[in-house]
Amino acid sequence: MKRLLNYLCLIAAAVSLFFSISASAAETENATILFTHDLHSHFLPITDENGNSCGGYARLMTVINEQKEKHPDAILVDGGDFSMGSLFQTAYTTSALELKMMGAMGYDVTTFGNHEFDYLPSGLISMLNAAKSGGEYVPQIVDANYLPAVKGDNLSNPAAYMQALEDYGVKDFTIIERNGIYFAVFGIFGYDADDCAPNSGMVLADPIETAQKTVNAAVGECKALYGKEPVVVCLSHCGTDDGEGEDYELAKAVEGIDVIISGHTHTTLSEPVIVNNTVIASAGDYGRYLGVINLSFSEDGTSSLDSYELIPVNDSVEEDEEIALLVESCKADVERDYLSRYNMTFDKVLVNNRYRFDTVDEVYATQHESTLGNIFSDAYRWAAENTLGETVDMAVTAAGVIRDSLPVGNVTVSDVFNAASLGVGTEGELVSVYLTGAELKSVLEIDASVQPLMSNAQLFPSGVEYSFNTSRMLFNKVDYAMLRKADGTLEEIIDDKLYNVVTGMYCGEMLGSVKETSFGLISIEPKDRYGNLIDMNELSCYVIKDKNGNPLKEWYAIASYLENMGGDVDSQYAAADGRKVVYSSLNPVKLFKNANKFTYILLAAITAVVLIVVLVIHLIIKLKNRKANSK
Repeated sequence: MKRLLNYLCLIAAAVSLFFSISASAAETENATILFTHDLHSHFLPITDENGNSCGGYARLMTVINEQKEKHPDAILVDGGDFSMGSLFQTAYTTSALELKMMGAMGYDVTTFGNHEFDYLPSGLISMLNAAKSGGEYVPQIVDANYLPAVKGDNLSNPAAYMQALEDYGVKDFTIIERNGIYFAVFGIFGYDADDCAPNSGMVLADPIETAQKTVNAAVGECKALYGKEPVVVCLSHCGTDDGEGEDYELAKAVEGIDVIISGHTHTTLSEPVIVNNTVIASAGDYGRYLGVINLSFSEDGTSSLDSYELIPVNDSVEEDEEIALLVESCKADVERDYLSRYNMTFDKVLVNNRYRFDTVDEVYATQHESTLGNIFSDAYRWAAENTLGETVDMAVTAAGVIRDSLPVGNVTVSDVFNAASLGVGTEGELVSVYLTGAELKSVLEIDASVQPLMSNAQLFPSGVEYSFNTSRMLFNKVDYAMLRKADGTLEEIIDDKLYNVVTGMYCGEMLGSVKETSFGLISIEPKDRYGNLIDMNELSCYVIKDKNGNPLKEWYAIASYLENMGGDVDSQYAAADGRKVVYSSLNPVKLFKNANKFTYILLAAITAVVLIVVLVIHLIIKLKNRKANSK
């Protein structure tokens, strides 16, 4: 009898354990998030500098469909900068191809990135209106902290801006339901992204403060309406850098975020960063990967990461036929409406390239002469001279405007546009201004001194030859600079002489702000050909135009230069040609060669400190001797 009772107790315990486990399992659900960011209008696959193909929306669609078969209740989201980066951006204001394509691919939510504002406030208004006008499904846009000023102080037409946001349905957050699981998705814009959108017309509210308020509001609304805690997803255009950065600080400071999709910095995190129980995820740029996050989610609001994966989107993936046809349709529209003006097509081969150019990461990584930067600035100079019919003394581009490399093999119009797609209000346009010789030297000094602090400020010039010692005093690193003429001869740069300088609008604006941002330590003030200062708000008046009044686009200058090479990239771009020499030396001769006021000021300060120290030591010794003699 006793044995029977023991058996019954064991059975009862097993049954109790079974129901306990079942109840626990019932309380835990699974949530899946599929994500991208920084797509930059890359509808088509890209070919990297090594000839490898990756990305493309038709391939991406195939991978998305495969994941939705595995996870039918998944949401699909994007972290911003869905536009600006390929020829499809030329239809941004008229057709909103990016949002319509994302709608066709089933994206639930996206947010604004800084490049959504590149076409200025009027361009964003037009894009939002165009996106809604066609009647197609488009993704929800969430944006909690980047909105027009209440009084519209920085907008010419704030009412139209607010109306466009309202008509589209832009919200702080949205709540999505999938088979009984609720996702609260909100958007946050970062400080660096704001710096990269100086003409947006928007006002940035504190990301951390706004994020916490938005989380509280979204969770509260979800519980009030549906009686459940949501999975909280932040679509952030703040960014991470080696696992740290603005999104790291956001996760650390804000309670209640389950996942941050971290856009803006084009980071690829093969493993997520987990901070304060928040998963920070990044899948790289241009649709190279589809990110997949699987969470276990309990009714009390706690979540844990089950799995994280970045699925490659490469040439091993078959294209989705429907999206492929849609991309081809968009491509035909762009060729008809835009490229026909230039007698160009997407796939027109401009030149065959036998040389490996820098990747964008390599352009940024170190101070060096880059053959990719050289070919850009040489193209600007060549095209400007042909258009203006006059000599250009120097042309310059910056690392920050180089968006892609040039592939080995055939280089097409599309490849060139992808590499030089950045613009202000339009595709990048070349401007012609004048600087004194002293200011021209200061431009080279910016390249030498600022790059370690701001990698996108590295400059790549044409028409000069210079060297700098990284061990020298800040703003006095350049120890040699000469003009290099088209025939290779060198000419002294005269401080008070005016020189014609050509650059893109982005670079022009950057150079024009140097005096203010350097607190007057360096002065670069663009002038007209007569030496009159240019109002930087009117820099667009100095865009280079052909005889028909058409502005000279940066991408077209490069495309024309390559096409003019007659079939193959010129052998001068097989290696650096010595126009920029970067070295490090503590040799006193090299440290003080051609020293300027900054070095002399430092030397004077050091000398003064040494004299003070010597004087103090002398006084101490004198006092000690006096005390010793008095005993």
